[in-house]
Amino acid sequence: MNLLSAALLGVVQGLTEFLPVSSTAHLLLAERFLGFDDPGGVFTVMIQLGAILAVVWLYREKVWTVVSGLPNDPASRRFALLVLAGVVPALVAGALFSDYVKRVLYYSPIVIGSAFVAGGLVMLALERLRPGATVRDVDSMPLGRAFGVGCCQVLALIPGVSRSGATIVGGMAMGLERTTAAEFSFFLSMPTMSAAFAHDLLEVRHVLSADRAVEIAIGFVMSFLAALVVVRPFLRFVGRAGFAPFAWYRIAAGIALLGAAGAGWM
Repeated sequence: MNLLSAALLGVVQGLTEFLPVSSTAHLLLAERFLGFDDPGGVFTVMIQLGAILAVVWLYREKVWTVVSGLPNDPASRRFALLVLAGVVPALVAGALFSDYVKRVLYYSPIVIGSAFVAGGLVMLALERLRPGATVRDVDSMPLGRAFGVGCCQVLALIPGVSRSGATIVGGMAMGLERTTAAEFSFFLSMPTMSAAFAHDLLEVRHVLSADRAVEIAIGFVMSFLAALVVVRPFLRFVGRAGFAPFAWYRIAAGIALLGAAGAGWM
C-alpha cells in the first residue's frame, strides 16, 4: 500500500507543480488523505526533483543555448539576467521565512483553503481586467518586469497560493501574454525549485534511510513522468481557454476545504 501511495503522490506532485493550483497544498492534503507517513518530509523533498528535471528536459535546448552562450553571447547573458532577477526575491524571502511557514502554515486547512479561494478570485479578476499584452516572448521582457514577477513568486511561500499561479498572474498583470507568462514561470521554476530542493535536502539529510529508497524512487519517477506529460498541453490549453477553469477549480476546492475544516473533519 505504501508503494501505491508513493506512486499516487508522485503523480499528484508532477501534475500540479506547474499548474496554478498549488502542488504543495495538493501534496499535503493527499498525504493526509492516504495516511502516508513522511517523517521529516523526506519523501516530499526528494520527489520534487522529478518535476524539476522534467521541465529541464522539456526546455533542454533553450537551457543549453543559454548556458553555452554565457561567455560570448549577449542574448544568453540577458536571458540569464532576467531569470536571476526573477529568482532573487524568492531566494531572499525563502531564507528569511521558510522555517516559520513550514512550522505554522503548512498544516493549516484554513490557510490553504483561504489561499485557494483568494487566488481563484484574483485569477478571475485578472482574466477580465488585465492590461493588453505587450510582451509576447520571454527574451524581449524588460528586466524590471522580470523582477516584478519574481516579487510575486514570494507569495508562493504560503501553501495554497501556488508558485506557478503567482508568477503567471504577476506576469499577466505586467503585460505578458498568457503563454509567455507561463513559460517564464517554468524557467523561474528551475533555479527556484532547485534551490528549495537543496535547502530542504540539507535539512532532512539526517533522516534519509535506505528503507525508504523504493518509495522515494517510485514517487520520483512518477513525478517526472506526470510533469513531462502536463507541461506542453497546459501551455496549449491556456492559450485557448485562459486561466478561468483553474480559478473556478481553486474556488470550489477552497470552499470545500474550508467547509471540511469548519465541520471539524480536518
